Amino acid sequence: MPQQSQAGRGYSRRVTIANQTLRSFAVAAGAVATAAGIGVAALVNFRNFKGRLAESAAMLNETLPVHSLWWRTHAKVKGELLYVAIGDSAAQGIGASSPDRSYVGLLADHIRLATGRTMRVVNLSVSGATVELAVRDQLPRFVKLSPDIVTVAIGANDIALWDPVRFESGIREIFAVLPEHTLVADLPCFHLPANERKVAVANQILRAVAAEHGLAVVPLHATTKRQGVRSIATHVAEDLFHPNDRGYRVWAEAFLPAVSADVARLIPQELAPQ
Repeated sequence: MPQQSQAGRGYSRRVTIANQTLRSFAVAAGAVATAAGIGVAALVNFRNFKGRLAESAAMLNETLPVHSLWWRTHAKVKGELLYVAIGDSAAQGIGASSPDRSYVGLLADHIRLATGRTMRVVNLSVSGATVELAVRDQLPRFVKLSPDIVTVAIGANDIALWDPVRFESGIREIFAVLPEHTLVADLPCFHLPANERKVAVANQILRAVAAEHGLAVVPLHATTKRQGVRSIATHVAEDLFHPNDRGYRVWAEAFLPAVSADVARLIPQELAPQ
């Protein structure tokens, strides 16, 4: 075989380098295309997820008047005992399969069973209520009633536009008119660190004011926190905010020890355990 000239060897090296460069560009282009494809797919999936979330939230919004009407209708049912609830959409049961599967509905069933007495439930809660709105809309109606059982769970909506001064002012106005047997829940666990820092401050305020008025505090935050972050997939409605039936059972479980102790005074003597 004839020996290759120096010029020929130089040309071969340049061709080899060019081919290697082309292969490198091809690999890089493929990687970019793959990354772009993954990015596009992720963006599409995220947009689909946001779309489904918006649809779910819209569907739950349609249940707001349904739940409100259900509670207004049932408030007319007479009973030996009167249970009054102050709160927001959670007390209304938004996210539950039916209004009576909210924590208020579950607690009402428990009280009826525990006391053996009929009961009227007046659910003053309003979806979207903040502490300030509860003072404006719910307290004027509350002070006209003489309830045997009172539960209060309010403040979760305040976290979105957090103002600790306004929150404490509203909490003080509400707690000042509550009877001493009222059961007040602290705010539930939000799991997200940024929100949890605000919730910690809110619950510190709530507990301090409750102590000043001698009110029992229901450990809703600790109870919901024990369910873990995975509970977002199992205990939350499709809007990823309101509890579902399982989530409301956890809320009711947080109240049950305090409710059971409170309603013991309402059990007729002949039904009380000897």
